[in-house]
Amino acid sequence: MKHFKKLVNPYIVWSLFLIVVPLFLIVLYSITKGTSTLVNISFTAEHFRKIFEPVYLNVFFKSLKLGLATTVICLFLGYPMAYIISKAREEVQGILILLVTIPMWINTLLRTYAWISLLSDNGLVNSFLSLLGINPVNMMYTDFSVIIGLICDLMPFMVIPIHTSLAKMDHSLVEAAADLGANRVQTFTKVILKLSLPGIINGITMVFLLSISTFVIPKLLGGAQYTLIGNLIEQQFISIGDWNFGSAISLILALVIIALMRFMNKIDPEEKGGE
Repeated sequence: MKHFKKLVNPYIVWSLFLIVVPLFLIVLYSITKGTSTLVNISFTAEHFRKIFEPVYLNVFFKSLKLGLATTVICLFLGYPMAYIISKAREEVQGILILLVTIPMWINTLLRTYAWISLLSDNGLVNSFLSLLGINPVNMMYTDFSVIIGLICDLMPFMVIPIHTSLAKMDHSLVEAAADLGANRVQTFTKVILKLSLPGIINGITMVFLLSISTFVIPKLLGGAQYTLIGNLIEQQFISIGDWNFGSAISLILALVIIALMRFMNKIDPEEKGGE
């Protein structure tokens, strides 16, 4: 037992400096002003009240709108993909999952620049349309370009959890449903979909939270004027230097993450997945 405690101690120290201390500083900055030093600090709620100003509420609503759109599209595209992979032979499943995750090996910045070369006014897509005699389409710096970039970047986070639930599913239940006279639609809705629900919840949670908190893709594909929650936090910490307001926004986002994680645990409290 003593040797086990010695092994745990370095993890506790790293957790303290990398998780606890940063979270404490975020909370401290969000409820105080003038915290360049810990002397003569004053507590205030003005940073949280500032979030409810129309300009910042618009940022939150736009982030939620694009996050929901990205999540829904990833779900409708990712579920069939995960289902097809789960029906393949085990050795083929490994290859297909590898193909899904390979884009994650490439830096997000490089993948985003690749989309710029595709969607820009003189990009590959518009060049192909010109060859067909079709006028160029303005795709860059729009909701469309941002959502396309987010889907490309976050699709693996939807496919993999759903595939995990489907792979763990007891297929004898599907056979039993067929024996009891259920057709394919009934078998899917009553058995397969319900057993894969934990994977769906995990995928929705990860894709939604990542889509509303990212800042690289909206900044490059949406333009400098395109601001989501992630961009707003980046601006407060790096460009404007208002760490107090940036911390307040970060704390609100962290509370949203915690609330969604609790909801996910209620759906699948013992993380049994499809078992």
